[in-house]
Parts: sequence; C-alpha cells; structure tokens
Amino acid sequence: MIKTKCSRYMSRGKPERRPELLNDEDYSIISRYGTEYRGIVQYYLLAGDVYRLDRLHWVMVTSLLKTLAGKYDSSLSKMARKYGATIETPHGPRKCMQVSVDRGEGRKPLVATFGGIPLRRQKNAILWDREPVRAPARRKELIHRLLAGRCELCGQADKVRVHQIRKLSDLAKLGQPNQPEWMQIMARRRRKTLVVCATCYADIHHGEPTAPITE
Repeated sequence: MIKTKCSRYMSRGKPERRPELLNDEDYSIISRYGTEYRGIVQYYLLAGDVYRLDRLHWVMVTSLLKTLAGKYDSSLSKMARKYGATIETPHGPRKCMQVSVDRGEGRKPLVATFGGIPLRRQKNAILWDREPVRAPARRKELIHRLLAGRCELCGQADKVRVHQIRKLSDLAKLGQPNQPEWMQIMARRRRKTLVVCATCYADIHHGEPTAPITE
C-alpha cells in the first residue's frame, strides 16, 4: 500500500514535483498535500505498524518542496525554511509545513498544514467509509426528443429515427435560395441532429422535398 501511495508523487524512483499545481497559490498547494496525507494516515491509524507511513511522509514532503521550489525557481532548503513550522499535538510538538493567509481585520487567517500528525496507533480509531451518493444523471436533450416520438419535420406521431450531419458548418447559410426545409430547421436550432419519421428520413436522403408541418 505504501509503495502504491508513494508512486503518485514519484518519477523514476525519486520524489518529483507536480507540474499541474505550479500555477496554484501556496495555500492551495500545501492544503492539497496536507489533505491527501491526512486522509491516508487517519484511515490507517488502526494498523499496528502505522509508523511505517513515515516513508510516505518523506516522499510527499519532498514532492511538496520540489513543487514550491519549481514555482519560485528556488531551492528545497529555502522553501523548507520559509514554510517550516512546529505545532503542538497530544504526543508533543511536531514539525510540519504551514502557510497562513491573512483575511483582514476581525477575521481569522486561513491556515494550511502538511504533516504534524503523530504516527501512533490509535486502537479506538473509527473509520467512516461513507457510501457515495450518486446524483441522478440528467437525460440528454436528444433522448427526450426521441422519447417524444414525433417527427420534427412533418409533425407525424410515428416511429422516429435520427438524421445527423457531421458538423454544423456542413449546413448552408440560413436564407440561401433552394435550401431544403430540414436544413433550415437544423440551422435555426443550431443542432446537428433532427428527429424524423421514416418517410421524411427517406426523403432527406433521396433529395425529395419533405412535407412541412402545416401540411
């Protein structure tokens, strides 16, 4: 498990920076690392050998320092001095990486912390494996149009199918002479699909004039 978790922050067997975070604020970078590390440690606090996560801590803090150093074109030692801090825990003081953001008078600063968690087994730790709540997926517009079962060209209620073009630019500009009605409808709606009955579908593909809705 430790090797798997460490691999996310390593490249060619060594801790590496994360390029996707280089444009983020310092608070966001440290908070991201801190949240990921805290989630892993707290999940494995029941393990008798939780102390072995010190390997993960070293890999992650090195990756964090390299990410910050890459952002400021600086060195790891300078970043460690700039963001190094010590916090109090139930098991004594612990070193960590920390940054705070001042939010003005009368408001507490935002503080992001990485590390500072004692790797001590907690026999009474409780794991909360919450079942994710899946939001119902919204049906796409085309599915609703198909379920309506009505031709969008002649208005007939019948078995329908979809006429589709490759891209909107394939349609002639709206208002050009001799433009078929189905092209005008698709151009007005800015849609690459048109739900039509079997008759209109055949007429479109054979170049025959289709019956308008009024007829």
